[in-house]
Amino acid sequence: MKQIIPESVQKLINEFAKLPGIGPKSASRLTFYLLHKPENQVKNLGDAIMNLKNKIKKCPQCMNITDMEICLICADKRRDKAKILIVENPLDIIALEKTQEYNGMYFVLGGVISPVDGIGPDDIRIPDLIKKLNEEKNQVNEVIIATNPDLEGEATAMYIQKQIQNQIKNYRFKITRIARGLPVGGDLEYADEVTLSQALEGRKEY
Repeated sequence: MKQIIPESVQKLINEFAKLPGIGPKSASRLTFYLLHKPENQVKNLGDAIMNLKNKIKKCPQCMNITDMEICLICADKRRDKAKILIVENPLDIIALEKTQEYNGMYFVLGGVISPVDGIGPDDIRIPDLIKKLNEEKNQVNEVIIATNPDLEGEATAMYIQKQIQNQIKNYRFKITRIARGLPVGGDLEYADEVTLSQALEGRKEY
C-alpha cells in the first residue's frame, strides 16, 4: 500500500501508540491534534517530556521521584519517621497521600516479583529496602507493606516479610499489611480515597 502520511507524522503516531492505553486510532488523533496547535504549545509539550529524563531522579532515601536532592516527603520534618510504608511505584504514593490518613515515610520498590516476566527480588529494590531497615531498625516502629492485592503483590509482600525476619537481627518494629477495603486484583493507584483510608485503617500485623 502506498504511503499517504508524511514520515514524520507516521513516526509520531507510532511513538504515541507505544504508550499504555493508547491504540492506533487514539495515537492518530493525538498526532493530528498537535499538528493544528501553535508551535509554542507543541514546544512546551516537548520540553516537558525531555525534562522527565533530564531533571527527574530518584530520592536516595525512599526512591520516590524528585527534582531535588531529596523528595518533598523525606524533606518534611513533620512526617513520622517511625513508620515506613512500602509501595510498588510513585503513583501509589500520590494515591495514598490523597487520603490524608498517613503521615509517615515511604519506600518505592519499583515493581513486584514476577517470575513469569523474569523479575526477581534483585531486579527491584528489596535489597535496598532491607539495607535501609537494618540501618534504621532502632528508629522504626512499624513497616507497612502496601503492594497491590494481586498474585504478584501478595508474593512480594510475603517475600519482604521473610527477608526482614531472616536478615534483620533483633528488630522490634511490627510488620503490617494493608487489607480491608481493597479488592483482590485491585491497584492502589486506581482506588478512591475512602477505599484507601479503610485499607490503611484495617491493616493487620504479620
